Amino acid sequence: MAIGNSPDILYRMALAGIRGMGVELAQRLLDVIPSEKDFFQMSDTDLMAITGSRSKVWERGHRDEMLRKAEREMRFVERKNIRVLYFTDASFPQRLLNASDAPILLYVTGNCDLNAKHVVSIVGTRRSTHYGAAFCDKLVEGLSQLLENELVVVSGLAYGTDINAHRAALKRGVPTVGVQACGLNKIYPAEHRNDAARMVQQGGAVVSDYTSQDQIHRGNFLARNRIIAALSDCTVVVESANKGGALVTANIAASYSRDVFVVPGRVTDEFSKGCNRLIMNNQAAAITCAEDLLNAMRWESKMIPEKATEMELFPQLTAEQQTIVDLLRKHGDLHINDLAGMMAMPIYRLMSALVELDTKGVIATLPGCRYSMK
Repeated sequence: MAIGNSPDILYRMALAGIRGMGVELAQRLLDVIPSEKDFFQMSDTDLMAITGSRSKVWERGHRDEMLRKAEREMRFVERKNIRVLYFTDASFPQRLLNASDAPILLYVTGNCDLNAKHVVSIVGTRRSTHYGAAFCDKLVEGLSQLLENELVVVSGLAYGTDINAHRAALKRGVPTVGVQACGLNKIYPAEHRNDAARMVQQGGAVVSDYTSQDQIHRGNFLARNRIIAALSDCTVVVESANKGGALVTANIAASYSRDVFVVPGRVTDEFSKGCNRLIMNNQAAAITCAEDLLNAMRWESKMIPEKATEMELFPQLTAEQQTIVDLLRKHGDLHINDLAGMMAMPIYRLMSALVELDTKGVIATLPGCRYSMK
């Protein structure tokens, strides 16, 4: 048995496999049946008499099938030392219990505290832009400084914003949790296996409510989004087109009465349209930095006031450097030739100012001699 797993875990895993089983239904069953083991050992007649239901999911054939599946999964869990968290366990994420469609059981690789004081989900498009990636990095950096050791970052291990969030957390030593749309026998996508391993090694986790025997299909990803939303105090959508999984996660989070924040963008940018629409429809609040999120959540900063003040200030800039910053704020990313034309400045002189701004961490150098604010 994997370390920390209950002796009753086989029957709990089997109960979790029953079609339609959720926290509310499981609790009602256990109010009238002594234990999960009794549920699987009772006759069809006795079980239907107690539940008052003739559903096929109570029939012996279906229950026996779930037990056999749980026995196979038990061998996998023990071999891989996977934690199995059941909804009655103290270590089960309590935020998840407040979601109406929460699973009753989670499979977990890693020892992350899923009941940490501050848990933030960060989601967005799989086609993340430099603007979104830079914001994601700065947001996690700011949160890690303001909340010190009381932060966990949750996302879905997908391409784009998800992996940007995980990597930003890893860079700052922040525990980060990846919620999978498949069992823990694989990492999806496979390109992120090394990231997942680092997440576990650095105090984070990879979690799923799917078994190693379940097949990946499209519906898993939408179902996975409910766990991303429910594990967290709030969800931040960094970038999204008018349609996408990130908007689904935002809507689910709102249905759980969780705060939803979005990063505003230019109205012409494809992957800011979804975020801007959430703001326009009063479905989410706009944030521009970590301090905005803390203020909205009314979380207390652990950073001393002097340091917090320093974070808000740019390094001292020359007049030329300030002009560059003003132009990039106004226009977004610009080619060096456009900047030179706007400033009526020779390229060689402009280049010197750009290099210094990049060194100070004020701007970012992009491919193709383009520049943007960090």
